[in-house]
Amino acid sequence: MTTHKNLINLTALVLGMVFLAGCPTDPEMPAKSGDLPVAEKTPSVLVKPTPQSKPTNQTSTIKIAAGGDVMLGSPVPDDEHMPPNDGRDLLKPVTPIFTAADIAFVNIEAPFADGGISPKCKEEKPLCFAFRMPTRYANYLKAAGLDVVSLANNHAFDFGNEGRASTRKSLDNLGIKHAGSDSRQFSTAYLDLNGKKIAFIGFAHNKKSLNINNLPAAKRAVKIADQKADIVVVSFHGGSEGKMAQRVLNETEMFLTEKRGNLPLFARTVIDAGADLVLGHGPHVLRGMEVYKDRLIAYSLGNFAIYGWFKLSGATANTLVLEVDIDQYGK
Repeated sequence: MTTHKNLINLTALVLGMVFLAGCPTDPEMPAKSGDLPVAEKTPSVLVKPTPQSKPTNQTSTIKIAAGGDVMLGSPVPDDEHMPPNDGRDLLKPVTPIFTAADIAFVNIEAPFADGGISPKCKEEKPLCFAFRMPTRYANYLKAAGLDVVSLANNHAFDFGNEGRASTRKSLDNLGIKHAGSDSRQFSTAYLDLNGKKIAFIGFAHNKKSLNINNLPAAKRAVKIADQKADIVVVSFHGGSEGKMAQRVLNETEMFLTEKRGNLPLFARTVIDAGADLVLGHGPHVLRGMEVYKDRLIAYSLGNFAIYGWFKLSGATANTLVLEVDIDQYGK
């Protein structure tokens, strides 16, 4: 798929227990009127070795490599769900792709914290989905070549403000930019590349981050970033979850009791406000993509590196690395 603004390449990989490939269409899932299509299956691409350091970009485009949700293992309530070799090998298969890109991005689905008590887990809830990764695991992101991450999601607050502060400190110490840790000071990250400034803004469906349901606030945040940066990338965590959520609905999606956003309306609104690329995650499955006003919208990049807690199969085990070559002026 090539547009005047974006050149898109889908790269298929294999990473641990997660199969990285194009998203299949589910023939048993009926389409609803007004729905956007699910992603079409993408053929595998042979991954060639590349240097482990970031290249110097001498071209007129910026290559952004993006993955979906990352949670490399959580020692809560015990070490049963921790990876072998302390997780050092989980991101190695994608390191050549991330290091070859000018900017590499994922969504971090748990705080980096070495302790604490989760406000989500009460004694009357023996099964509690509260995650935290050891702070040393942030080094694996750096080693894999990641430059910026989103912290805007429903697990970022699993260990409260202390967990969020520990996450920011862990990433700051390594020079990894982060967006979406809260709705104001840490909502937007700025990167400088080849004399250009690139903004990443993080949105989610909760009050801890900029909220995808609040379109006026979303427009304001994008317009502010557009005044400061040459390229604006919007990341959002939204939509329903699971194998039955592969289609993007033209309506406000719900999961349990949460409003998870009208994603086409949100994505087009932020592009109208000045965003040049929109990267979605949250449904734990791949979803379709759309080109709107010559800007790319990826509605869900799926599970990317999720270890231990969930049995991934079928649609939840499919993911990809999305590579986008974008003009330095966002065109």
